[in-house]
Amino acid sequence: MYHHYLNTPEGFPKPYVHITADDEGVTSVYFVSEKSELESKNAITKQCAKELQEYFKGKRLKFTVPLNMQGTEFQKRVWQQLCDISYGEMWSYKQLALTLGSVNYCRAVGMANSRNPIALIVPCHRVIGHDGKLVGYTGGLDIKGWLLNHEKAKNAKSKQS
Repeated sequence: MYHHYLNTPEGFPKPYVHITADDEGVTSVYFVSEKSELESKNAITKQCAKELQEYFKGKRLKFTVPLNMQGTEFQKRVWQQLCDISYGEMWSYKQLALTLGSVNYCRAVGMANSRNPIALIVPCHRVIGHDGKLVGYTGGLDIKGWLLNHEKAKNAKSKQS
């Protein structure tokens, strides 16, 4: 397992992004307060860090780094669908559940989101409550709000151009 830490931008709620990968792809991305592992980088963690830096600078809207998602088949379906939510777009849990086949999946979709090991790249932060409120983000609602505001600001700038 490879570990890479990336400093987050000024004003971000946590100081580091902790990236882990194996030889197949990124296995996790978490926001952390401290470095808990010795760094041992590979080409995948370096690519991931580069793409995350570009995202934070507003220069990347979609990630291309290979992922190695580990979870149940349903979780993988949810996470794959999350990857289809465009930069700056927000979906409700209900909308996501309906896309996967049934409004009855809402609770299961919420649980799959909470177990997403690859934050930001698998953009579960783009899923909000049906009433438009920020709900349910494992990294913390402060981080979810920061990420959505970051994407909203970038979209506003690109529309002005």
